[in-house]
Amino acid sequence: MDNVRDPREPDSARPGADAAPDGAAAGAGAPPTKGEQTRALILETAMRLFQERGYDKTTMRAIAAEAGISVGNAYYYFAGKEHLIQGLYDQVTNDHLRRARAALPRHREFAGRLRVAWDAWLDAAEPYHGFAVQFFRNAADPDSPLSPFSAESYPARQQVVALYREVVTGSSMKFDAEMTELLPELLWLHQMGIVLFWVYDRSPGSAKTRELVRRTTPLVARTMALSRYKLIRPLVRDAEKLVRDFIVPEGLAPQPGPAPAGD
Repeated sequence: MDNVRDPREPDSARPGADAAPDGAAAGAGAPPTKGEQTRALILETAMRLFQERGYDKTTMRAIAAEAGISVGNAYYYFAGKEHLIQGLYDQVTNDHLRRARAALPRHREFAGRLRVAWDAWLDAAEPYHGFAVQFFRNAADPDSPLSPFSAESYPARQQVVALYREVVTGSSMKFDAEMTELLPELLWLHQMGIVLFWVYDRSPGSAKTRELVRRTTPLVARTMALSRYKLIRPLVRDAEKLVRDFIVPEGLAPQPGPAPAGD
């Protein structure tokens, strides 16, 4: 059967077989395991075929044949084509985080740090723009575990939220505790709007999306500057409740703390 692991594949090639134990980080610069190499080969081959033939016309069997492995091994690492898209999403996310964190130390102003984070995502995702509509198809399916709003995607999403927390806390702009807690989720949500615009942007080099980022970044920064005033805090709490009730998957949202005395 296609989804049976090839017995020629050694145990050391299984995903995670050589993972560091809990609490221990993998050695920096350690060479990839055979399993990691195989997984990367499948993903790289799939992305190339998606670009050459289109997503719908590319089968798992064709990917396996092009990569020189059995179909069973292809299914062992990826349960299906949509999981290859998840693998690509993870790859883009890791590249996004790497690019942003490399550039953030050069900026202290909140607007500059936010621009870095959004531009870094566009730079990481641009090579795959040709079949980005497939991203949206998966994201738009409420039953798909690959939806950015699903519980299955929540851990990867929180990595990006953590990046936006660094954007906020490392900036020279001062935020109160409520806004510091809420804002990273709202910035991730804004990123989802940028992604949707980018999917349908056919301008060379996604120039329109980059212009959207350039023009909305100062607007967000000016709005955040107003959040320090007590008059705005009820709106902040309403926004926090909206995020908790509608954006974070059920059962994963933190419970709100008590309102500060005197507000």
